[in-house]
Amino acid sequence: MAYERKPGEFSLNRNDKGDNPKRPDYRGEGLDLQGNPVEIACWIKDGKKGKWMACSMKPHRDAMPKSQPGTISSAKADEDLPFSPLRKFESSLL
Repeated sequence: MAYERKPGEFSLNRNDKGDNPKRPDYRGEGLDLQGNPVEIACWIKDGKKGKWMACSMKPHRDAMPKSQPGTISSAKADEDLPFSPLRKFESSLL
């Protein structure tokens, strides 16, 4: 049986920084508290009290919505509005 990740869990792996020092030291994937897939990036920092990690979390690239504002799908939604700029443009063509 394969391991199933639970909400709030993630794993990190050492990242190959190559020739770019700005790349994260560690990268990983996991689930946020609502169970949505996320990508994690962590950098090791030096501070007054020793080393610490700065991390960021963002939605997983495969989980992001495919349609962007201004696409045909959002334009069609505007057609139903009585004050739609698209409707005004279409009526001026007639």
